[in-house]
Amino acid sequence: MATTVRILGIDPGSRKTGYGIIESSGHRSVHVANGCLSLGDGELAPRLLKILRGLTEIIEEYAPEEVAIEETFVNRANAASALVLGQARGAAICAIAGSGVPMAEYAAAQVKVAIAGNGRAEKQQVQHMVKVLLNLQDKLSPDASDALAVALTHAHVRGTRVKTGIALSKAWG
Repeated sequence: MATTVRILGIDPGSRKTGYGIIESSGHRSVHVANGCLSLGDGELAPRLLKILRGLTEIIEEYAPEEVAIEETFVNRANAASALVLGQARGAAICAIAGSGVPMAEYAAAQVKVAIAGNGRAEKQQVQHMVKVLLNLQDKLSPDASDALAVALTHAHVRGTRVKTGIALSKAWG
């Protein structure tokens, strides 16, 4: 009998950070919650603090047993944006580390392959598949959808590792 595990997926961003929570048991994943931390414009430091505090509250409220976060996509054409995104991701990782919950990291292409079967899938394709996989009827924000996709990716990877007997560890990636 499969154990149910609660997974928090995070799509970090410097203006909006998406989160999605699922419960996964074997091949079945069920939606628990999703949303978006709207950070606004302005100075970066207060926005990073909002990420840290907001995700800390979400972790405390929903008590996930594992967390999955999207890796930063490095855009060579706009290194400044990648650096800011990396800082947002760092604030999210600090919230996770402070909770002591095990964390996994997935590249955007890994998430797209796991959810849509194509590492170059468009956002709309991924969003559609998230809704199908979780049997959701309501509209999802792009950030929440991406976060749920990260959580679902982790559920798939986790399930494969459990099935194949690969040792479970703190770092799943």
